[in-house]
Amino acid sequence: MDVFPDFGAVGGAEELQNIVGALLTFVLIISVLMMIITGVTWALASASGNFQTAVRARTGLWVACGATALAGAGVAWVNFLIGVGSTL
Repeated sequence: MDVFPDFGAVGGAEELQNIVGALLTFVLIISVLMMIITGVTWALASASGNFQTAVRARTGLWVACGATALAGAGVAWVNFLIGVGSTL
């Protein structure tokens, strides 16, 4: 038995996929920019001896890294679930 979701049955499914793809692109671009900004801030704050700013920049860097990983892994996870769903 081959079960696969019928995305054509939903009105505007192609537009919805385009919107989600565009939002994912924005999330990835913004999170990479935040990684660059917080990395530079961390380096400058550590070099100047401002350790409170360095700790906050390091936290921001980890948050941006986590957002990038979650955004990238979300697509892989959905594709995996669609593949598993067709084998059930």
